[in-house]
Amino acid sequence: MNATIARLTVSTLLGKRRALFLVILPALLLGFAVLVRWLAGPDPHLSAGLLQTFALGTIVPLLGLITGTGVIGSEIDDGSIVYILSKPVRRSVIVVTKLLVSIACLVVFAAIPIVAAGLVMVGLDEGMAVGFGVGAVVAGIAYSALFLLLAVVTKHAVVFGLIYALIWESMVGGFIPGAQMLSIQQWALALTEAMVSSDTAQAAVGTGAGTILLIVVTVLATVLAGQRLRSLTLTESE
Repeated sequence: MNATIARLTVSTLLGKRRALFLVILPALLLGFAVLVRWLAGPDPHLSAGLLQTFALGTIVPLLGLITGTGVIGSEIDDGSIVYILSKPVRRSVIVVTKLLVSIACLVVFAAIPIVAAGLVMVGLDEGMAVGFGVGAVVAGIAYSALFLLLAVVTKHAVVFGLIYALIWESMVGGFIPGAQMLSIQQWALALTEAMVSSDTAQAAVGTGAGTILLIVVTVLATVLAGQRLRSLTLTESE
């Protein structure tokens, strides 16, 4: 990890309007959590439904898209990536540093609010708050790597990312049985299911398969992003 690159990346990521979305979405979740607790009391099934469909199924992939593409996509678009590429820093270090920044942002703006929402709705009962928090972290890692790769490969990363996040993860991957096997949300939910003591969280894949698939996607996307960045010339980035 390179501290200078990390500092510049954080400044770029949080210094623009995208930072508003990083705050608005978790604020909505917390607002819904308070409303659910007020209207329905500590209802595990209703709470799990909100955490799975809205938090894990919508907020995490959308914030993953914002941070994953934001840590490098804007630099490629405006040509400022030239400054970093001209430095004697390995491309793999650049990619890993930006990936870690994206993951850190998702922990702060997604995982922690999800845990807080779970605590508001059901407290520590059934391990739901912690379970979905862990699911958010592991899903966020995979989303960050995937969307960072998209940002390095294409200038239309946000468009493709929105299609994946809103259509595949939120709709197709969340409800169609066959497609669920190829959903990061479902892979992360498998780990959540293993931590929740009731049947409120049910994944379409097993814990072992979900863990392996999350690792494979994260590692593969990170390696490919590093290779693509290595082949990116200064002229091309300009």
